[in-house]
Amino acid sequence: MAEKTESNNSNNKISKILMVGNPNVGKSALFNRLTGANAVVSNYQGTTVDFTRGSLIDEGTEYNIIDVPGTYSLEARDMAEDVAIKMLKEHKDATAIIVLDATKIERGLYLTLEIIELGLPVLIAVNMMDAARDKNIEIDIYELQRILGVPVVPIVAISGEGLKELIAMIRKAQVVNIEMVQNRLKGRDEEPVISGCGSCGKCGVFNR
Repeated sequence: MAEKTESNNSNNKISKILMVGNPNVGKSALFNRLTGANAVVSNYQGTTVDFTRGSLIDEGTEYNIIDVPGTYSLEARDMAEDVAIKMLKEHKDATAIIVLDATKIERGLYLTLEIIELGLPVLIAVNMMDAARDKNIEIDIYELQRILGVPVVPIVAISGEGLKELIAMIRKAQVVNIEMVQNRLKGRDEEPVISGCGSCGKCGVFNR
């Protein structure tokens, strides 16, 4: 498959997506939902670490999606995490879909901030919303989006809930200045402007 080199700023088209997150957040389930049977498992060069690659076609754009090995941070503690970090640094033209566990959302935010700091366009999928509801855990999706300055979509990867909204938001992934995120956390900055998304709720992402 020939790779496109168009960036997120060129007609809102991207060609490469890195799916990133902590272990056991449902990345593989989301990957399977997005790519279906169109997936290939490979070893990262020089290692025994597996990763999966597949594709998604939406509105004429073909996305090459890589399911990056799970990692808790960009400081490797084992070979799988080392591979994840290398992939993030090698594919600087990619967009990162960061998958968070809605029941343990704080655990994934450290990695999220590290990836934002790398300068990749970011989109966040808050997975396992059904489990969060069962545990009476409430997540303010709008506030999370406001603070981070990137699109945030609640999903349930196993059932497909929120999948259409997530795909629609891929083109709106954002590059964010980490200092602006820090300022918003301290209440020192204005509302972020997410290109093509006014966070109005009309798309249904925030009306759950």
